[in-house]
Formats: sequence, C-alpha cells, structure tokens
Amino acid sequence: MADDIMEIYHLRSFVTVARMGQITKAANILHMTQPAVTGHIKALEQELGIQLFARRNGRISLTKASELLLPEMEKTLGAFNATLARAKEIKGETAGQILLGIVGDPEFLRLEEFLKKVLSCMPLLEVKTKSTHAMNILDGVANGKMNVGFYIGPVTHPDIASKALCNLRYRIVAPIKSAQRLSSGNWADIACMPWLSAPESSHIHQLLISAFGEHQLTPNVVIETDETDLHYSLVRSGLGLTLLREDIALLAEKRNELAIWKPVVINTKLSFIYRVDAGCDSSVKGMLSVLNDTWCDTDDRSD
Repeated sequence: MADDIMEIYHLRSFVTVARMGQITKAANILHMTQPAVTGHIKALEQELGIQLFARRNGRISLTKASELLLPEMEKTLGAFNATLARAKEIKGETAGQILLGIVGDPEFLRLEEFLKKVLSCMPLLEVKTKSTHAMNILDGVANGKMNVGFYIGPVTHPDIASKALCNLRYRIVAPIKSAQRLSSGNWADIACMPWLSAPESSHIHQLLISAFGEHQLTPNVVIETDETDLHYSLVRSGLGLTLLREDIALLAEKRNELAIWKPVVINTKLSFIYRVDAGCDSSVKGMLSVLNDTWCDTDDRSD
C-alpha cells in the first residue's frame, strides 16, 4: 500500500514539473524541496524504465517518450484526484451512531417524517431510538448515554440545550359517571378523587405533581401504570381521573366517553434536547436543521 501511495506522489511530481518546465517552480507548487521532487522523478524513471526529462545546460525538457506518456499520466492523476476528492467528501459527511430518545406518541412527534429526512441528508448516520419516559431522556442526554431526544416539560438542566417544537396543553379528565362531581369540585375535591398516574420519570407524573403542588395538594393516586396509552381506556372504564393531551381529551368528550374539568388547562412544551457541548456536532446540527423543516408549519401547537 505504501508503494502505491509513493507512485502517485511520483506521478504528481512528474506532471507538475512537465507543466511548469522547472523543478524549482514545481517544488514550490507541491510544497516540497527540490531534492524530493528530483527523487520522485528518478524513482518514476526507474519504475518505468525510460528517461522522462532531457537535461541540457541546466534546463530540462520532456523526452519523446514522456511526451507520449504525459496525456495518460495526466488522465491517471486526474482520476486519482477525483477519487481522493470524493473520499474527502464522504469523510466530511456526518457518520456514526446516534441514540434518539422518544417520548409519547411517535405519530404526534412526526417521527416517521423526521427520520426519513435525517437519513436522506445524513445517509452515513445510524440512528437508534429508545422509547422511554421524559425524565429518563433528560437524564440520558445529560449523562451522555443518549445523544438527543424529544422531551415534554420545562428544560432547566444547565448542561442541556433545547429547541422548542410546540406548546402543549393537557386537561384533567374523569369518567362520565363523575362528571357532575367534577364540575362542582375545587382543587381539594379533585385531589381526593381516585387518580391514575404514571411513574415518577413520566411527564404525566411531573405535570400532575406540579399542578397540585401549586395548591399544596397531592392527588389520590390509586393506579400507577407506565403504559400511558392505557390511561385513556382506564378513565373510560370508570377507574379514575388522569391527564390527557388536550386534542385527545376534547375528541373523547365529544364522543361522550369522558368528562373534562373545564377550569384548568395545564401548559407545557414539546422540545428536542441535546447536550450544550454537542451543539456543534454535525449530527446534532443536521437534526436541528431537519426539525426546522419538519415543524416549519407551526410555532405553537395545542395537540
């Protein structure tokens, strides 16, 4: 392999000297010393078994043989330079592996569109996804176990940077049978009713505790499940109250499947998070650019 690389250097030196007509000028262009260029020419002459330059009175000129070979050598050198340029392009393309944290509904996150565009603009990047709770994603990105992630909730970690994708609204919902009690209740009354919650690392849990905490209350959780999609059906079956994203809650109310506590809207954000010190990473920059395109239709969503 080393010999092949040296032959290319020999070829480049010969073609440059042939074009310049002087070893001194060629050496300057190639950022080499004159003896090094002369050594390349001699080595190439030995390899080919022919004299490439005629030397008279301190001047050099192409021999008849090298005049015939020069076009072929230029063509060969051009092909090599094109290959080298492409290799540098590939090297410059974003490559490697990245772990993306997923929270909530992939369709809501526009995940399919996002990943298609990511792989289109960064074909050498390998993306792995991990579906988990919001705080797990925050911790994972902070400690470097995840590269990036979708996150629901306020981002206050000093090592985490975020790109807000949309505003979100959540509603307190209850079984239809509790509609009357719900409509007449205050925060204390609502806290005493049976609640369905999620693990502490879930954004549902965080939003719930924060909302009641503002009133120095704690909801009466009777069921905790990490399958947040299950909350909807559990409320419909009459087991308790929970938080639902507003678009889901409004549709369910329209179908007369559950009741919404009208006075309260819980606001939060969907964001894309990454470590502050990874902001210049090409894969992160590429994903942020794709997000601008994927979420370009809105700066504020309620669904």
